[in-house]
Amino acid sequence: MPRPAGTSVLLGAGAFTVGTCELVLAGLLPELGGSLGIPVATVGQVVTVFGVTAAVSGPIFAATTARWARRRVLLLALGMYLAGTAFSATAVAFGPLLIAQVLAACGAGLFLPTATVTAATLAEPERQGRAVATVTTGMTVAIAVGAPSGTALAALVGWRATMVALAVLASLVAVAVAVRVPPVQAADEPVDLRERLSPLVDRRVLTLLATTLAAFTAIYVPYTYISVVAAEATGGDGLRLAVVLSVLGVAGITGNLVAGRLADRFGGRPVVAGALVGLAIVFVLTPYWSTTLPTTLLAAAVYGLIGFGVSAPQTYRMLGTGDQASLAVALNGAALYLAIALSGVIGGVTITASGPGLLGPLAAAGALAALAFSETAHRVISRSTRTDDGLKSLHED
Repeated sequence: MPRPAGTSVLLGAGAFTVGTCELVLAGLLPELGGSLGIPVATVGQVVTVFGVTAAVSGPIFAATTARWARRRVLLLALGMYLAGTAFSATAVAFGPLLIAQVLAACGAGLFLPTATVTAATLAEPERQGRAVATVTTGMTVAIAVGAPSGTALAALVGWRATMVALAVLASLVAVAVAVRVPPVQAADEPVDLRERLSPLVDRRVLTLLATTLAAFTAIYVPYTYISVVAAEATGGDGLRLAVVLSVLGVAGITGNLVAGRLADRFGGRPVVAGALVGLAIVFVLTPYWSTTLPTTLLAAAVYGLIGFGVSAPQTYRMLGTGDQASLAVALNGAALYLAIALSGVIGGVTITASGPGLLGPLAAAGALAALAFSETAHRVISRSTRTDDGLKSLHED
């Protein structure tokens, strides 16, 4: 049987592959609009459709496939993603492209939570946080490497080449999954659909989802509009902005891996709390660090290190909410996709109404709101644990 660490790395590579698609779409909009003969504002809706589809379809597919072997679910997800990206490469009109991206999004929405649960299942209990971090790091690498590389490839040889490259990567990952991922079964999942969907009304899950939504909306508001936030420091120079993004991305990769180790040692709650407090401080200080390139690079490093370190411990907490880990983690992924979509809307409205100066304080307020949700989730989980222990004692007596 393959080593769990090796399997986690493979699943992280899959997360990188499916995560790159949505992230790279923003960079492909000019090429897509020119190729299909439609305004960029119109073709930009494909990003929104991808995010919403992944958010909605992920939990639905996770519930539907709850009793399947994990390898089978992973191959289904990669198959949908592969078909979607391959069809996208052949699209000659906006309608077919949109349909193809919906299919790809369904695959992405199913793959990420399934890969996370599979990696955690195969890992030793004391290494589950690291296994989760290895998978979620794939998404961070997609931000730091995948999206810029895909955009550059599109600029050199066209956007269809980017889609073909993603389809090829998906094919390679699918073959590796078929060969190297052991055919582990899901945990004992309920057969009844009502029981299967019980996480949707579980207060522990709901408060953790609120934490994820608030935290990542706060994290992505400055990221989405980093060109505006750092305009004074970069002087509008694209190369300087690329350096800022690279520093942020590399720091994010490091932060995600470190956060997984910290979650194994201390638990998810203190790691998430520390990261959110740190983010609030960074965001409040935005007017001070965003004026020069050296201070912006330093802030980007701190921002990436602690900001993208929230994902692994938050997912780790989701895994501890009960037996239905697949659906709980899928819901967490859905909250993340919705947060990315919300960040663009909220940031855009703020810039239009008040200018970019309020983005930092707004993100700081979001981070503090996420901290409040996180601590509420901790209290709800603690009460639930005490209740379960009390009931267990009564049964044993």
